[in-house]
Amino acid sequence: MTIPTPGPRPTPSMPTPSMPTPSAPVPSAPAAQEPVSEQVPSTSFGRADSDGTVWVTTADGEVRVGQYAAGTPDEGLAFFARKFDDLAVEATLVLTRMRDGRAPIDSGAAVATKVREALVEPTMVGDLAGLAATCDAIDAEIEVQKRRKSEAKAAARADAVAKRERLIVEAESLVGSTQWKPTGERFRELLEEWKTLPHGDRSSEQALWKRFSTARSAFDKARRTHFSKLEAQRGEASVAKEALIAEAEKLSLSLEWGPTTSAYRALTDRWKAAPRGARKDEDAWWARFRAAQDTFFEARNAVTAERDAEQQGNLAAKQALLAEAQALVPVSDLEVATKSLRSIQQRWEAVGAVPRNDRDRLEGGLRKVEEALRAAEGDRWRRTDPAKRAFAQSTVEKFEEALAKLDKQQAAAEAKGDAAAAAKIAESAAGTRELLGAAQRSLTEYS
Repeated sequence: MTIPTPGPRPTPSMPTPSMPTPSAPVPSAPAAQEPVSEQVPSTSFGRADSDGTVWVTTADGEVRVGQYAAGTPDEGLAFFARKFDDLAVEATLVLTRMRDGRAPIDSGAAVATKVREALVEPTMVGDLAGLAATCDAIDAEIEVQKRRKSEAKAAARADAVAKRERLIVEAESLVGSTQWKPTGERFRELLEEWKTLPHGDRSSEQALWKRFSTARSAFDKARRTHFSKLEAQRGEASVAKEALIAEAEKLSLSLEWGPTTSAYRALTDRWKAAPRGARKDEDAWWARFRAAQDTFFEARNAVTAERDAEQQGNLAAKQALLAEAQALVPVSDLEVATKSLRSIQQRWEAVGAVPRNDRDRLEGGLRKVEEALRAAEGDRWRRTDPAKRAFAQSTVEKFEEALAKLDKQQAAAEAKGDAAAAAKIAESAAGTRELLGAAQRSLTEYS
């Protein structure tokens, strides 16, 4: 059979060649001395005596491997060569598979052990030195793979440490979060990822776990504290909101529209300032609170609508009365105007309330008419006051006497030819005459 080989095959007279070591971070095992091919058959490494004794040639000489009595000496030699070829194929195959990464270390170690045990007291014919070299190559490949596994394991541990550090950094950054649900879910995801990472050095991993666990515990403690406070707050909210609802329901049947409206406004302010409960509880409480208010305001609005309709009628009546009152000004007959205004005022009071927006305008219009009549009454009184008329008469008489006296003095001065004195007296008489005219006009008002 043909055995695949990576290089030239040795012959019995050829020394086992040394294999070069490839340059790489993790070197592969050197190429081993492998069994001969068909060009160098295994039978060439031994001989058989005529009595059936079979020998194998080694570096130290010939070694008897067995006795074959079932056939010719050549058949016996071939039998022992096939035993060698079978073992060589197994060793070469496992070496090739190991180099290709398809055979585990345990398989290579088992074959190497089997080969070495067979080489202690050989019972086969072939290139025993090449087979031993193949076994050495298997051992070297085992060491290479062990080193690779060790380095890969170390790299995996270093990678795991780096990944754990990354998880710890993220976990520690989440400690102060108040997004309780998403952050809690993220902590669970980080923990599941932590569990999938390979284990490393126990002490260092415990230190990393302590940091990660501390971050989780700090967040969990803050979350429990928050929800504990929230639960207590919800209890307070329940008590406060139920009390406000009870007050609102008690006021819902009130007929005191103004005070109760103010009371509901105050209740709403207290509601906003009260602690908040769970969303569904808040919605239910608010619905009850609003229902009580709606009961009151619907009743108030119905009464208000009826009142508004009545006030619209009152508005038309008072506008007509105002027009009637305004027709009294200017006053032509005070007695008639006063009597008419009194009648208007009585009817005005009997009409009742008008809309708030029109109240000042109507009241102001009527007030102006009342002021006009009071002014006319005052003017009439002033003109008919006997004391004031007597005073005006007395004033006119005094100015007339003074003017007559000045006229006499002026005539006397002129008779004496004292022109300066006459001019001065004439000037004084002119002023007195103006005052007399004013007094006479004032007296006329009292006529």
